[in-house]
Amino acid sequence: MAKEFDVAVIGAGAAGMMCAATAGQRGKRVVLIDHAEKLAEKIRISGGGRCNFTNINAGPANFLSENPHFAKSALSRFTPQDFLAMVKKHRIGFHEKHKGQLFCDDSAEQIIDMLRNECADGGVQWRMPTKVQVVAQNGAGFILETDEGDIHASAVVVATGGLSIPKIGATDFGYRVAKHFGLKLVDPRPALVPLTFDAAEWAPFVPLAGVSLEVDVETGSLKGRNPTGARFREDLLFTHRGLSGPAILQISSFWQPGTPITINLLPEMDLAQTLIEGKGTLKKQLGNLLSQWMPTRLAEGLLQVHGLDPEARIADMKDDTLRKLGRAVNQWTITPNGSEGYRKAEVTRGGVDTRELSQQSMECKNVPGLYFIGETVDVTGWLGGYNFQWAWASGVAAGLAI
Repeated sequence: MAKEFDVAVIGAGAAGMMCAATAGQRGKRVVLIDHAEKLAEKIRISGGGRCNFTNINAGPANFLSENPHFAKSALSRFTPQDFLAMVKKHRIGFHEKHKGQLFCDDSAEQIIDMLRNECADGGVQWRMPTKVQVVAQNGAGFILETDEGDIHASAVVVATGGLSIPKIGATDFGYRVAKHFGLKLVDPRPALVPLTFDAAEWAPFVPLAGVSLEVDVETGSLKGRNPTGARFREDLLFTHRGLSGPAILQISSFWQPGTPITINLLPEMDLAQTLIEGKGTLKKQLGNLLSQWMPTRLAEGLLQVHGLDPEARIADMKDDTLRKLGRAVNQWTITPNGSEGYRKAEVTRGGVDTRELSQQSMECKNVPGLYFIGETVDVTGWLGGYNFQWAWASGVAAGLAI
């Protein structure tokens, strides 16, 4: 088997396969290396097995990074429409589900097959499962020490992802390579992840596990990086340990430990105003009224938490009591004690500091020939196909540059 290549791509996930195919189809000798036995497991399990492969609205504003401008170049040069063209070329049926999110009609396996075929068109060679022990500079190129022998390459692309979902093979390999070459890291942490709360504080809400509804959720500013804070309208899900659902996954990427989140459980209604103005006309009991506007279990649970009688008539209640209930529903403020961690996180926030890389090529400024792409880099997308779009765009950027 050949040991000399123009490009060695480490990590055969979304970004790695896209980069390998791009470089291979332009005449480069490419080897794609991965330690896993099963190809692209993160693609396979995404979107409930149907792969939310992009978002038609994806743009720089949908990404978080210490340097929010870094992603602009790659995203502008390989857009959702460009990826869609590839999907259509391979005759993969797709549909828009929600807010620009595109899914396969059939199976995520179709995206994996498509990328595998694109790699085949570029003559990409595979080493899988193969573990890379060491990446070192060797004259003008690099030497990769693997459990299948040494590989020499003029360029190396690290596409090994973050720390999310360790049970399918996530490791810190990319960060170790970055440190070996002296690159700075932005501290990694779980993102797009359910949030947890102190057990005693959460005890009254445990019976609500399984309740879901659309809410507005927000959190404060990120040390000046996002001066207006962040707000999303998405579905919220109560769990035994805390909160989940798209609303919480979205806000978790912005949330800072020790800070509260604020949830509006009835975003279309000012509850206090509605109840106070309706004292003369709304004849129902408080519990029955609330159950018209939110799930019954949630209505009953909230009234119990706040010591209010569900059978009380609002006509007999003080305005101040109704205002307190309104604040509890429209401005429920609660401070998480943490998250469910990497085992439940969809992505990793942080990673290789983008100031170490060229935004046009993804190449290390101080280590020519070494590239970092995809989730290994400090660029994190919102929930809804954005992280795959970054994988495709950064993979293409590096592949073209090489």
